[in-house]
This record gives sequence, structure tokens and C-alpha cells, in this order.
Amino acid sequence: MERRFLFVLGSSRTDGNTEALARRAAEQLDPSVEQTWFSLAERPLPDFADLRHDSDHVRPTEGNLAALLDATLAATDVVIASPLYWYSVSTQVKRYLDHWSGWLRTPGLDFRATMAGRTLWGVTVLADPAASVADPLVGTLNNSAAYLGMRFGGVLLGNGSKPGDVLGDTEALARAKSFFGGGAPLARFPHETR
Repeated sequence: MERRFLFVLGSSRTDGNTEALARRAAEQLDPSVEQTWFSLAERPLPDFADLRHDSDHVRPTEGNLAALLDATLAATDVVIASPLYWYSVSTQVKRYLDHWSGWLRTPGLDFRATMAGRTLWGVTVLADPAASVADPLVGTLNNSAAYLGMRFGGVLLGNGSKPGDVLGDTEALARAKSFFGGGAPLARFPHETR
């Protein structure tokens, strides 16, 4: 299968630091690799309704949610580009991941089997110099990948606060050059790796 990347932009700010870092990493991909960029700020998703005990979910057929579902199913690699908001993913990204719960329960979609073996990546920029404050974000993405049997390529971390700051983070820009180049292991829950 040829690689197809879906970049899910989860910032409430357009052209922010996280998007800038994600785009630097994406520049390193071979030109033949298809890239789809989906901004959750520009194309917001509806709130998620948990129907698992009430009725079946229905596959969306129009609007932003249907477009993102189709892009997710078509991607070999899903990149969550979310700034670190209160030590985790943004509200927009959390809403996207919540919809995965519904897609798991949508008859005929076979979401878990489709996503198994594909790769989940993360890109985030934080204002704190201690990378460990991003551990909850990393855990959210790793555990989501593990639950679906996906591979996890890790999270590309950058540092910055005001727009453009990350472009001064030479270490992050250097890591961006090879971030998508390596293989990604099958994701494991923390209790499975001890």
C-alpha cells in the first residue's frame, strides 16, 4: 500500500507553531506521498454523542465529519498535530478521537480492522522547557493507537509560545527532518511493556 498521510490540525490558531513544525516534518516526505491536511478549526466537527447503549451509530454521509472519516479510512499514516493544551490534546482533537468510539460501533465500517497496522504520529509544541509535561498527550496518542492495534511513531516535540517561536527551536527542526523516516513499532499500553 502506498503511503497516504492525513495531518489533523488541532489548534484553535491557524498557522501556529504546531502546524509550522508539522509542515517542516512533512516537507521531508517523498513528493510521491499523498498528503491531506484537515484543520479542525476551519472545519469543525459536531460534538460526539455516545449512543452505544441506545442505538447504533450511523455512518456520516455529508459535512466535515464524513470528510474526515473518509480521509481517516484512506490514510496509512494519521498525524495528530495538536498544541499542548492543559497538558493534553486540544478540545478539537479530543472530539475527533471521541468520534473514533462511534466509528468503532458503526455497522459495516469495520473501523478497528481498517486502522490496525496503520501508523499514528503526533506533533506538538509546548511552552514549557520540560518535555515531560507533554507525557499525558503522548499517552493519549499511544494508548489510542494501542487500542486499535496501530503502530505509534511517537510525538515530535517543539518549544514555543507566541506564533513563530518554534522556528527558533533548532533541535525540534533537526528532529523534524527525520521524524517520518523511521519505522514505527506496534503501539503497546504501558502495562504491556513492563
